Amino acid sequence: MKVKKLVVISMLSSIAFVLMLLNFPFPGLPDYLKIDFSDVPAIIAILVYGPAAGIAVEAIKNILQYIIQGSMAGVPVGQAANFIAGTLFILPTAFMFKKLKSAKGLAVSLLAGTAAMTVLMSILNYILILPAYTWFLHSPALSNSQLKTAVVAGILPFNIVKGIIITIVFTFIFTKLKPWIEQKRSVQTQ
Repeated sequence: MKVKKLVVISMLSSIAFVLMLLNFPFPGLPDYLKIDFSDVPAIIAILVYGPAAGIAVEAIKNILQYIIQGSMAGVPVGQAANFIAGTLFILPTAFMFKKLKSAKGLAVSLLAGTAAMTVLMSILNYILILPAYTWFLHSPALSNSQLKTAVVAGILPFNIVKGIIITIVFTFIFTKLKPWIEQKRSVQTQ
């Protein structure tokens, strides 16, 4: 069972990495903020194997992305930010879905994950991530008003839009995958 679990997590991580490559900017938001569906395999992992599996998928996809594509200035700030955002998105989903095991419950769980990701990533971008980008790129430091503008006009709406889009997409996917997910979960409990 452990080998099968590792194989499934590895496959989901590979799919997440490929989905990460298929990103696109959202109209009206800064071009450096790109929406992708790489959190979908992590959500599948948490529904089948629990929160640790989802976190593993988030970590592996970002490690693969850093190894294969690299990052600005050679420092994985973007990958770290993506890992944190993905984890903040999937963990509330994992914990809430244990109690609300329907498609509607999943949608509510994903919206709670969207809210957590939006609020916490806004704070982290203001305090840590955006200043780290400027420091590693040897750019002039952003003033507090520039940081606030970047967060309010870019990061905050981006995370709301991304979370809602992923929630809608995964809710439709879940209706088709529910029997498979339940079958895999029942095998886990045996």
